[in-house]
This record gives sequence, structure tokens and C-alpha cells, in this order.
Amino acid sequence: MNARLEIGGCEVSVDLSRPHDLSVELDFQGPQARHFGAPRASSQPYSIPGFPGSVVRGASCNCHSITLIPHCNGTHTECVGHLTREPLHAQRIVPRGLLPALLLSVQPMPPDQTPESSDPAPVAGDQLVTRAALQASWPAQPPFPARALVIRTLPNEEAKRTRDYTGITPPYLTREAALYIVERGIEHLIIDLPSIDRSHDEGRLTAHRLFFGLPPGDSTLAHAMRSQCTVTELAYIPDVAVDRHYLLELQVPAINGDAVSSRPLLYGVAY
Repeated sequence: MNARLEIGGCEVSVDLSRPHDLSVELDFQGPQARHFGAPRASSQPYSIPGFPGSVVRGASCNCHSITLIPHCNGTHTECVGHLTREPLHAQRIVPRGLLPALLLSVQPMPPDQTPESSDPAPVAGDQLVTRAALQASWPAQPPFPARALVIRTLPNEEAKRTRDYTGITPPYLTREAALYIVERGIEHLIIDLPSIDRSHDEGRLTAHRLFFGLPPGDSTLAHAMRSQCTVTELAYIPDVAVDRHYLLELQVPAINGDAVSSRPLLYGVAY
């Protein structure tokens, strides 16, 4: 299904029938992508007297109860409510429809190879997604301005689909990288890492705070200057999706919470 749209003054053609799915499958029986020592997401038959909840067990139909932690089990989209006392629900922040988006692939680097910083300071063995890497990859003459940025970190291993990051320190954004993303006008960030911040960062959440415009140590929703923004983590960007501009659709269920399981879809465009 092809459609013609105007994006930022540029007329594009988009095929809505063949998107790139950036979500990781949450397999209750197989390996799962998870983070921060969280238990596996699980699915169990809902059983009550006279109804065992599973056709295999003799029930008339299947009815399962699902348990998961959106921030830790699979692809999820979060809002600034992740950091505030006042509740804010991600599913009410995610925009409906298609967003102009840019996909970039970047190579994280050791902290001793960049002057860029983080809070707390990186330690030996850390890997950083830097402003310099993003800036070097950003197109000089984009066809239209992007509201969403998709970051694929290299190497792009298939194992990311099912990796348990417990006990691992994955790459994370430098302070300068987070500020650069804001300067570029990006409101919706998708990344193939479990967090844009260091896994154990003494509760600073520096990149989150810079992206959402929330001062250090502040937990008041009204003080967030970019409360319309979202971060999607633990995505997987297949190699068939090359670095370029796309249209992005963020699919989320109508479930309240500061984070919710999500399915980002990238649509190729011709311009």
C-alpha cells in the first residue's frame, strides 16, 4: 500500500505494507532480552475452580495471565514520568500517526578515546555513544527534519534480540550526545540498548534528565521542559534497514504507566 505525503516541505512516497519492525519478540518459553536483574516475563494459565485456564488442561479456551516489568523486559517506550513524583502515562504521550525519523549507526568507544563526559564519570571498560559519532553520521543535507532518532549501536549482533544484560555494563550516551540530540530537535529517541544511561549510575539518570529537560535531582513533572518526549529502549534494528530517513510509527497498548511495552515500526520512503 503506497501513499503520498508531504513531510517538512518534501513530498515523499511511503510503502505502508512493509515496515521494519524494531521490537524484540518477548518469548515466554525461550530466551528473552531483559535488564537490571529483572525476572523473566512470564505467562501462566489463569486458573480458578472449574476452569483451569488452558485447553491442554481441559478448559474450553485459553486464558493466560502475563507478568512483566516494561522497563526491563523487552522493547519499551517511556516518558518523563519515569523520573517524577506526579504520574505521567507513556501511552498518552506517544504521538499517533507517522513521525519523520532518522536512523544512524554508531560505534561506541572507550572513555579514554573521547573527551566527552558522563555523570558519574565513566570507568575503564565502559563504552560511550558520543556526540562526535552522531555528528559525523548525521546527513549534511537531510530531505526533511527528523522528530525521531533511531540509534543502532555497532556491532549489530543478532544476540541483542535475546540478551540478558544482568551483570553487564552496556554502552550508554555521553552528556554531550544527549544534549546534541536535544539540539537537533529530536522528541522521540529509539535505541537498541537497555538504557540511555549507565546501568548503575548512582541514580543520576543524566542522559534521561537532559533529554526530558528535567534538572538534576528534580522530580517535579511541571519542571520538565520536554514532557512531550519519549525514549524507547531495548529495540533491535535489523541490518536490512540502512542508515537514512524514514517514517516512524510508535505502537503502544492503551495501558497506563510511565513505561509500556512497544512496537516501533520504520517505513521506508522515496523522495
